Amino acid sequence: MERVVVIGNSGGGKSTLSRQLAARFDLPCTDLDCLLWLPGWQLAPAEVYQAEHARLIAGERWLLDGLGMHDSIASRLARATHVILIDMPLWMHYWLAAERQILWAAGQLQLPPAGIAEAPPIHGLFKAIWENDQAMPEVRSLVEREEGRGKRVFRLTSVEDLDGFLSRSDL
Repeated sequence: MERVVVIGNSGGGKSTLSRQLAARFDLPCTDLDCLLWLPGWQLAPAEVYQAEHARLIAGERWLLDGLGMHDSIASRLARATHVILIDMPLWMHYWLAAERQILWAAGQLQLPPAGIAEAPPIHGLFKAIWENDQAMPEVRSLVEREEGRGKRVFRLTSVEDLDGFLSRSDL
């Protein structure tokens, strides 16, 4: 694995899997939420995000985790050698995100998204999950296009798939 995209809706375990993959394959790992969000869950300026995204995908070895800005997905997938699509049912993303919010509120979340200390407002998080779900048909189509071009694509559709991914023999 040289250039890996881990993509899917919020709360689906992308960041945890990404950190594990990056360690296993010695890849520099970037959580796109760190580019997308400023403290207080304010969106970063689009031009700042786009410039840093372009710099990252120009590299030869990387792992990029997250959806990021939707207009950056196609170029990221085009540069990737491997794509991991976390594509669980919407209710599972809500469930996992709610569990994360509970851990966050209890002060037990070790690695918060975007490295931001304060939890996002639950209403805003759930709204983002809903909006991201509406974009998933396009994301799936972009992933299928890249798979047709010969990219190695892995689809993880359950927590069991996610939990067992690193033990696969075909990585």
